Amino acid sequence: MNKMLVLMTMCCWIAAGAAAAVDGGEKAGAPAGAVKARTFNVLNYGAVSDDKTDNTEAFSACLKAVIAAGGGKMFIPDGIYRGRIIIPGTKAWITVEIAGESEPTPVWGTIGTFVFPKNGTIIKCLSESGPAVISAANVPEKLYDRFSGVNVSLRNLDVRTYDNPGIGGIDLLNAAQCKLENVFVNTDIYNVQASKPTRGTAGISTPACNNGALTILRNVMVTGYHTGILVNEHTDGDNINLGSNINGLEFMFNHHASRFGRVCAQRCTHAIAVTGKHGFSIEQLDIEIAGRGQTDDNNKWQATAFDINDPNSLGSGDLNYWVVEGGVGAVEKFTRNGGASIRARRIGSAPAVTK
Repeated sequence: MNKMLVLMTMCCWIAAGAAAAVDGGEKAGAPAGAVKARTFNVLNYGAVSDDKTDNTEAFSACLKAVIAAGGGKMFIPDGIYRGRIIIPGTKAWITVEIAGESEPTPVWGTIGTFVFPKNGTIIKCLSESGPAVISAANVPEKLYDRFSGVNVSLRNLDVRTYDNPGIGGIDLLNAAQCKLENVFVNTDIYNVQASKPTRGTAGISTPACNNGALTILRNVMVTGYHTGILVNEHTDGDNINLGSNINGLEFMFNHHASRFGRVCAQRCTHAIAVTGKHGFSIEQLDIEIAGRGQTDDNNKWQATAFDINDPNSLGSGDLNYWVVEGGVGAVEKFTRNGGASIRARRIGSAPAVTK
C-alpha cells in the first residue's frame, strides 16, 4: 500500500469517527462526554405540539436529562406546546439552552387588528396563577443565596399567555445568569386590542440583585403585560421592543448599572418606570404615543401618561430619546414624573438636562 493510499484511508477513518460522534451527540440521552455539545429533543420525552396536551412533565423530563449531562440544549421543534417549562436548580455552574426551531414572528403596532400567527415554536400556558410559562425554580439545589448555578439561554421562542395575564411570561429571578435572543413574550392578542393589565405580572423578570453578573437581552419583544421587562442588575440589552405595557422597562434596586442600546416603547403607559435605586443608560429610547382617535374605551390606558415615571427620583440615568405621535409624526413632547437624576436629551438637541 503506497503512502498516498494509507493517508486517504486514515482520513476516511477520522471523518467517519467524527460523524459518528456528532450523530451520537444529537440523540437524546447520549452519554456525557460523547461530544461537547449535547442536544435533547423534547419529542423524545413525550412532548406533543397539538395545542392541547399539557407538556409540563415532558419538559421536566427533558430538562432533567440536560442537567444530568452537565448542561446542554433542550430543542423544541416548531409547533404549539401547552404547559410550563420549569428549570431545575443546580449547585454547579452549568449552561441550559432552551431553543426553538425558528425565530418567532413579531406582531405589534399602533393601529388596526391582526390575528396572531401559529408558526414557529410556541410555548403557551393558560393557568390563572402559579409560576411563569418559563421559570427558574426556587428549590434547595442552589449555588448560593437564592440563585441556582444555571446559566439560562433562551433562543427562538414565542411565549404566550392570555389577555390580562395572571402569570408571568419568563421569570429568571432565581437564575444566576441568562441570555435571551429572538424571544417574543405576549398575551396571544394584538397589543392594540389588549385589555389593561391589572395583575402586576411581568413579561420578563431578569436574575435578581446579587446574581452571577451576566444578563444579556437581544432582539426581545414583550406586549400586553403590566411590566414588559423587570430589570435587575448586570443587564445589557439591545433591540428591545415593548408594546402596550403599563411599564415598558421597570428598573428595580440594584448595585451595578444597566445598559441598553435601542429600546422601542409604543403605547406604554410609562416607557420607563423606576421603583428602586438603579443606574442605567439608554442610547436610543424610541417612543410612539397614541394619536388622536387611536384609543377607545378598551385601550385608553395605552395613552402615555409619563415617558419616565420615577416619582421618588431613585434612578440615575442618561438617555437619548425620540418621540413620535400617531398620525402626526415626530414631536418634541417628553413627559416625566420625578426622575431628578435622569438626564434626558432629545436626539439632535442641546446637552442632556434633568428637568
